[in-house]
Amino acid sequence: MSIKIKTTDTNKPNGTGLARIIKATHCSAKGMKAAYKEESAFRQETWLLVASLPLSIILAQSIAQWALLVGSVLLILVIELINSAIEALTDRVSTEHHLLSGRAKDMASAAVTLTLLISSLIWIAAAVEWFNTLGVG
Repeated sequence: MSIKIKTTDTNKPNGTGLARIIKATHCSAKGMKAAYKEESAFRQETWLLVASLPLSIILAQSIAQWALLVGSVLLILVIELINSAIEALTDRVSTEHHLLSGRAKDMASAAVTLTLLISSLIWIAAAVEWFNTLGVG
């Protein structure tokens, strides 16, 4: 026999329904604005996205490949946001050198590096396919 406990959404700090979606969108916009303002890597990667959009239209052999090209660059931004959040939270706790703080920051940085590698592989593969359709290579 299972006992069901009725819970209410009235105690949710971010609200519910459409109000929650609006608030979450506002918080996301604030986070992206802060990352662009405070994080040079995020700015560079944002401009990488802007520059890669026209190139993705040229290189992509299909809609799915286009989505993969653009999605791989968006993924870089996602991981960079997580990396920046980990760094900010770690510094909020203490700026004093600590083995675990350093490890957390290094691991987050490694995640960005791996994401850049994944994206590079996707873009290189698309470029090779594109050159092959031109009869080059």
